Order: sequence, then C-alpha cells, then structure tokens
Amino acid sequence: MKNLLFILCTVCLMSCGTSKTVRTSKKVIKGDWTLTNITYSKPGTYNVTLLNDASKECFENSTWSFIPNNNTGMYAINGIACDTGNRNFVFTINEVDEATGLYNFLLKPTNEKGKSETNQGFKLNLTALSETDMQWQQTVSVDGAPFVISMNFSKL
Repeated sequence: MKNLLFILCTVCLMSCGTSKTVRTSKKVIKGDWTLTNITYSKPGTYNVTLLNDASKECFENSTWSFIPNNNTGMYAINGIACDTGNRNFVFTINEVDEATGLYNFLLKPTNEKGKSETNQGFKLNLTALSETDMQWQQTVSVDGAPFVISMNFSKL
C-alpha cells in the first residue's frame, strides 16, 4: 500500500511540472535575437501595429533578449521615425502539441521592475525554434477571414 501511494504521489508531482520539450525550448530561446523580418499571409499593404506598440517597419531589426530562468525579457526598437527604446516583458511557453512542435507563447508587457501596468497580453504561436532561428505567428481577423502575421528571428 505504501509503495502504491508513493508511486501515485511521484506521478502527480511529475505531471505538474513543465514538460521536457518546453524546458528544452526555454534553453534554446535563452539569449539575444534580432527580429529580422515580418511577413503576412496575404499580399497587400497593411497598417499593422504589433503588440500595441509599433509598426512592422519599427519592429524589423529590433533586438530581443530572453531570460528563461525568470521568464522575462526585453526588446529594443531603434528604427528611424520610431518611438525608440527598451520595452520589458514577461513570457510563458505552453506546450500545445509535441508532435507538431507548436506552442502557445504568451508575451505580456511590463515596466522596468517587471510589473504589468495593464492586464494585456499577446498570444502567439511559437511555430519554429532552432539554435539559430525562431518564428512566431499571430492569427488575427481581417474582413472576417484569418490573417497570419509571421515574425522571423535570428539568434545573435
């Protein structure tokens, strides 16, 4: 009986922890990245404000830092005619489907002390992650149809 109770407790504790795939992803995402380009699923000219912050042109070539041991990070916008400077955030990677490699990625802006000034967060899909490249996708609705914004990163 004691052995059965011990096994059940062990299984419960293991099921509550972060999966190995998510832990591995956090190790890979750690460090500095450049958001190299942003693409759309449909051709055309769009006036998109990403993360309720800035335009595509301002986000391209922005630098990003991820610190997975405390799920924080920072990105810096430095384009001409952009509101330049550092922006802080917290992030969470939640596993969706280990077979496809798709994850929910939640990014929430914060102030310099890590406190959220709003209750706003952005759900993205972490669709590709390697030692050198990463891609996020966000699906929004345009004229009632799905519209996918892809953000492509390269590791520095």
